[in-house]
Amino acid sequence: MTSDTPSPRGRWWALGILTLSQLMVVLDVTIVNIALPSAQTELGFADEGRHWLVTGYALAFGSLLLIGGRLSDYFGRRRMLVIGLVGFALASALGGFADGLPALLSARVLQGAFGALLAPAALSLVSTTFEDRQSRLRAFAVFGAVSSAGGAVGLLLGGLLTEYLSWRWCMWVNLPIAVVALAGMWLIRTQPVIGRTPLDLPGAATSVLGMVALVFGLAMAEHNGWGSIATLGPLLAGVILISVFVLIERRAAHPLLPLRVILDRDRGAANLVGLLVNGGLFAVFLFSTYYLTEGLGYSPLQTGLSFIPVVAGIIATSTLAGSPVAARFGPRSVITTGSVIAALGLVWQTTAGLDSAFVPDLLPGLTLYGLGLGLVFGRLQEAATARAERRDVGVASAMINASQEVGGAAGTALVSSLAAAAAAAFVAAAPQSATLSASATVESYQAALWAAFALYVVAATVSVLLFRRGVVEIDPAAEPIAH
Repeated sequence: MTSDTPSPRGRWWALGILTLSQLMVVLDVTIVNIALPSAQTELGFADEGRHWLVTGYALAFGSLLLIGGRLSDYFGRRRMLVIGLVGFALASALGGFADGLPALLSARVLQGAFGALLAPAALSLVSTTFEDRQSRLRAFAVFGAVSSAGGAVGLLLGGLLTEYLSWRWCMWVNLPIAVVALAGMWLIRTQPVIGRTPLDLPGAATSVLGMVALVFGLAMAEHNGWGSIATLGPLLAGVILISVFVLIERRAAHPLLPLRVILDRDRGAANLVGLLVNGGLFAVFLFSTYYLTEGLGYSPLQTGLSFIPVVAGIIATSTLAGSPVAARFGPRSVITTGSVIAALGLVWQTTAGLDSAFVPDLLPGLTLYGLGLGLVFGRLQEAATARAERRDVGVASAMINASQEVGGAAGTALVSSLAAAAAAAFVAAAPQSATLSASATVESYQAALWAAFALYVVAATVSVLLFRRGVVEIDPAAEPIAH
């Protein structure tokens, strides 16, 4: 063991710093959801501002992740991690001091941009720090638990901070997390950059513009309908730009996304499943928040506490998915099973109404949903970086994050459109009453659950058809070695 080689204990402390960095990024996907009504009241912006404060973060994050992954390979993963942490903290401070929607939206977009530097660097550092299969399984299980549970933890923390302090602390909470992570950066080994190649600027431009156009078009569908030029125009532009991006990557000497990264069956399947599952996850969290607050009259804290069963379920089964017993079955069976269990949990929740009680009516479905998600995310990130060459670890890590984030943004837009249509039809057909608004909220919630259920059924089908049988085998010649 050389002086640069981290001790076994040091590797696990380093994993703690990496998971803490990832937690900060994942928290901010959902932490503002419960805080938005308070922020809207104080800053006085219109209802559509709430939508863009959620979408702006996801849009910047998802569209820039591929570039962030390649930059981590080009300039060094540890360096990009530090830049991402500092930038994310500064953007969070800006958001906490915002005096209007433009400043708050700018902060959210900047958070997403710096998160796109931070997330792929953290995941690729996990992959390069743990070289043997058993420790890798355990490391990915811990990292996956934090990544998947962080969204639900964000809802809980957002409720606590909003109710007892201020919505502004939903932004400022990132500052102490970043300080602790930066203080522990000495635990992260600096790795030499190997095989540095020129950056693919045409690929970067078309990929970012294409993903932005697609998500923007889906977001416009909720307000303008699917037949509107405001919806179809960006969607068509996005399809064209992504097609051009693929052509560029096929011919580029140094592509931003080498097609070999996603043409591998396991990695391609992992990215498709991540897109579908997170599409449902983001929408479920968003509409569950509306249902609990507007339908059942829960306070911000009560709403946040309601997601604890999801967090507990994710942690329990994501840890199990990294154990030697579960590892015997490989990602195909584990991820398929998890998708089906999560879908059944959503079906259970569709029975909820205005008179539902938490323990008998909501708790079983929420718990089942979390247990299923944990199985999916416990193996997803390992499969997404399986057999990646050393030069591609960063971009493979970025790709799974991009798939999940863009899937979350796109899925939320799609599900929101379907849920809004269901609520509008319900209001048009129902007689006026004192509970009409709350009943419409329940109707949109149930429609969102069924739409998310469909996404999980598709995810399970993709898993069965695309993942290889058996465990993910590590190719020693392709795997990065920690020195």
